[in-house]
Amino acid sequence: PCPCIESHLTAINSLRPHLSTHFCFVCVKQNLPFSVQNKWRLLGMMVVFFGSGFAFPFVVVRHQLLKK
Repeated sequence: PCPCIESHLTAINSLRPHLSTHFCFVCVKQNLPFSVQNKWRLLGMMVVFFGSGFAFPFVVVRHQLLKK
């Protein structure tokens, strides 16, 4: 390979420890703002969260049409 590519790879490899994140893989589910232990409660919360975001524009349009 070209010497410039080798020097570039050497620079990347020397920075690799600084680029790594300090992420705790043991406590993955513990750093969430909601519980994932009960899958049915999680499903209900996700339906409410995404459903309200999906329904909002339709509610606004209905309100504007009925405002007269």
